[in-house]
Amino acid sequence: MKNLWLKTSLALAVSAISTHSLGNGIAINEQSVSGMGTSFAGRASAATDATILFGNPAGISKLDRPQVVGGFAVIKADIDIDDANAETSDGDMVPTSAVPFAYYTSPINEQWSWGIGMYVPYALVSDYEKSFGGRYKGLYSKVEVVTLQPTLSYKINDRVSVGFGPTINKIKGKLTSNLNDGALAAIGGSGDAKVNIKGDDTAVGFNLGVLVDVTDSLTWGLTYHSKVDYTLEGRTKVSSFDGPVLGTLNGEYDASLDFTTPETVDTSITYKLDDKWTLYGGTTWTRWSRLDAIVVENENSPNLTIPGIGTLPAPLGVVSEELKWHDTWSYAIGASYQLNPQWVLRTGLAFDPSPAENAHRTVRIPVGNRKVFSLGAGWSPSADLTIDVAYSYLHESKASIDQADRTLSAGPISANIAPGYSAEYRNNAHGLGLQATYRF
Repeated sequence: MKNLWLKTSLALAVSAISTHSLGNGIAINEQSVSGMGTSFAGRASAATDATILFGNPAGISKLDRPQVVGGFAVIKADIDIDDANAETSDGDMVPTSAVPFAYYTSPINEQWSWGIGMYVPYALVSDYEKSFGGRYKGLYSKVEVVTLQPTLSYKINDRVSVGFGPTINKIKGKLTSNLNDGALAAIGGSGDAKVNIKGDDTAVGFNLGVLVDVTDSLTWGLTYHSKVDYTLEGRTKVSSFDGPVLGTLNGEYDASLDFTTPETVDTSITYKLDDKWTLYGGTTWTRWSRLDAIVVENENSPNLTIPGIGTLPAPLGVVSEELKWHDTWSYAIGASYQLNPQWVLRTGLAFDPSPAENAHRTVRIPVGNRKVFSLGAGWSPSADLTIDVAYSYLHESKASIDQADRTLSAGPISANIAPGYSAEYRNNAHGLGLQATYRF
């Protein structure tokens, strides 16, 4: 019975997969539109504006005036599902979504600078139709993490700066799926039962960075984003189980989930080739192996008593799910061209592998290896104001799903209460970003 609930538990963090985002795993990259234009190739080394607070907290020491930045990216995803073993639909499982951010930075004196930023490092909204063939493995997911990061930067000398920022992270989410109640007709089941989960938590982490002007033309940056440990508290609501036996499972249960978002190390270089051209290159290591398994505890869940067979003790008590994710390295290259004092043009290319193993990929995590191509531009009508825009196209390799049946066996009863699902996903997405920077 424990295995029966693996795919319908409070695996809230698993459902945080950012299918629609320009980042892989459960991470998203939309914290800067000026960085989006180069596919974030110089994220840890290019101190173009206050969005460097996320990319490298040491970089705010490069900003000589107070400035405020605000913006957002809109993501439109297209999902094609082929070779499904059950009736399904495609193309609209990911609603069009906007990802906002805002920053403020200011020098304190010649050595110290400070700033504060609010951004979204993880997010998901995915919504399959109610008739989706894989609804017993996942139906609706909405998860987001909002981060507030106050930051200090110290300029050690003219070439080396360091920065530190604690992060205050709020996670919340909702997850739904169905169970095939009709497979248990022998004890009164009919149709589909529904599982609806909500949970939230607030936790603290930190970002740490160093920025070095190796030469007058070459800048190197290194950023460490710490892990964040969450204990999500919420409730599991079960409904639509039929009959006097299965109906005892209907109700709400207190639920908790321990979950850790992984640490990352981001390094990049920015090379000013001449007065017009600047080149960028970067790589990011993410310790996705922290997501090895999800273990959920549901309190006050009832026993299931089947007349003539016996009692299954608290089938919703403790559940677990293996993920077996692996660590990844992502890479990006980019360039910018200063067309004139008012306009700068940008482009970039990124390669971002999926952390999910083929054997453990689910309908909630239908992602493959990604390639992202970006174009961007910055317009400065005055020395005080810059408007940045960017466009990105994301293409994924084919991602295969093959999830097995989940069978309930109790005495003479054997029922496929969570039918398996297999399909091939082909995903792509378009991203459009807008950002404004005002310097005081």
